[in-house]
Amino acid sequence: MPVQPYVLYLHGFLSSPRSLKAQQALAYCIEIGLGENITIPQMSHGPAETLAQLHALIDENGSDQLVIMGSSLGGYYATYLSEFYQAPAVLINPAVRPYELWESHLGENRNYHSDEIHVVTREHIEELRLIDVATLSKAKNFKVFVQKGDETLDYRQALEKFGADQCVVHENGSHSYDDFEHELPVMFDFLLSRIGQDKR
Repeated sequence: MPVQPYVLYLHGFLSSPRSLKAQQALAYCIEIGLGENITIPQMSHGPAETLAQLHALIDENGSDQLVIMGSSLGGYYATYLSEFYQAPAVLINPAVRPYELWESHLGENRNYHSDEIHVVTREHIEELRLIDVATLSKAKNFKVFVQKGDETLDYRQALEKFGADQCVVHENGSHSYDDFEHELPVMFDFLLSRIGQDKR
């Protein structure tokens, strides 16, 4: 394959690299010869610490060939990192204003996969608010996949933020994003086609 990207997959709140979508993304990368190119970090800390972790990973692996995939809260982080590095990003049922939702998650929350306790504080909510990308500098760096049946997030927020041209909207579905593995070829076609374009 002529392009050898560095793929960063970001899972959602209280999820993990063992989630179904993360494992499907890994399996697809292995299938197309990019198994050594994907990183799926465990993100179990507050936003500021998580972003420091992600910046360190990108600095270590290089940002020139960076492509990002982010699900739910991972989509929010991916939006910020895409703008920061001017890298292409695929977002899957992304959280658009998670700082509003975290009011109901203040205190202890249990990871779905590891049972690890994740504590959300008001400081964390403010850290999320501080990295909000109010205006996208290059909307074409994003391809957003949403399902109307998402029971956790309102897909219309993603349509409003990223624009209909950048969104793939499916009827029904769920927050987990049904049939994700069947969308992976389209997602990677987009990511690979955008590498190196519109760099600062």
